[in-house]
Amino acid sequence: MRIEDNTIIKTRSLLAIGMMSGTSMDGIDAAILETDGEGIGRHGSFMFHPYDRPFRERMRSVLGRDSGPELEAVSAELTLRHAELIGRLLDDVDLSPCEIDVVGFHGHTVLHDPDNRRTLQIGDGDLLARETGIAVVADFRSEDVSQGGQGAPLASLYHRALVGGVARPVAVLNLGGVANVTWVGEGDDILAFDTGPANAMIDDWVAQHTGQAFDADGALASMGHADEDLLAALLRHPYFKRHPPKSLDRNDFSKIWQQALRGRVLTVADGAATLAAFTVRSVVLASEHLMKPPRHWLVTGGGRHNHVLMEMLAEGLGAPVEPIEVAGANGDALEAEAFAFLAVRSLRGLPLSLPGTTGVSAPCTGGRLFGRPVGI
Repeated sequence: MRIEDNTIIKTRSLLAIGMMSGTSMDGIDAAILETDGEGIGRHGSFMFHPYDRPFRERMRSVLGRDSGPELEAVSAELTLRHAELIGRLLDDVDLSPCEIDVVGFHGHTVLHDPDNRRTLQIGDGDLLARETGIAVVADFRSEDVSQGGQGAPLASLYHRALVGGVARPVAVLNLGGVANVTWVGEGDDILAFDTGPANAMIDDWVAQHTGQAFDADGALASMGHADEDLLAALLRHPYFKRHPPKSLDRNDFSKIWQQALRGRVLTVADGAATLAAFTVRSVVLASEHLMKPPRHWLVTGGGRHNHVLMEMLAEGLGAPVEPIEVAGANGDALEAEAFAFLAVRSLRGLPLSLPGTTGVSAPCTGGRLFGRPVGI
């Protein structure tokens, strides 16, 4: 093994921990993955740590900021919570830090404006490496954005690795805080982009009106009726007229939603149903950009647990829509595993994004290394 131009050349599989704090702000996912950055050797254990409500509100208060003492304080606390979860995960599987090659640390996106070449994920990679004693790769998006890419979605190359044995073309739909799709064709052709909203808007609506963190199993949406006038107003957002590549910030639809609500009285259930329908219709619109209709849609992210979303997607897309588990993956662990995969790719100097996934002009690597991987 050797180091050239800050790239660590390795051909063997590495044992990595991937960590994700998603736009839904529900908590931290941590997953162990054995990979060489191209294929998947072994899926390891997964652990989730939920955010308490006060910390979630502190995180919400810094969304859209790019500096300031409160942002720095939230970033430090976020990092320490990640370090604590790594310790719990290693204890659970009886591994020591020296047995882990690298941690892929996504951090938490507080600002995403790639059209102006700005994206910010809070979290201190150096602090995490010092706290855990494990090398950390962080800052996955900024190099792509600096090169003119959208910086998202980034899990697409991992999606492609996961569906190696699935009949093509196939689409992997991630219903996280924001929804994104990865389309994989017969010859490993790939196209990826954010389709529109997903859990974040529904979660915010439910939290505002009930105090609950999310619409469990789509129970509220199932009791409501979508407001077609509201939907028409939401779908006039200019994002849906743009061709991919394209990506979203968590709150990109907040303004149009608030404008559409003015003068209306909407029950909590009808609001949940309307936002669920907005998510689904956004995906249906996005499907028109795919090069060929997918034979299957495999759904990951928390939204796959919402049976209203899943039923509406199957009806709207006119194709089988199934949880990613049918392909042998764990949909709860997948986003965290993706950043373990990308951390290893970063160590090997492999691209993290392609013109077809983020719109960057050429395949682009990225990530910043903190600490020194075991054996280097």
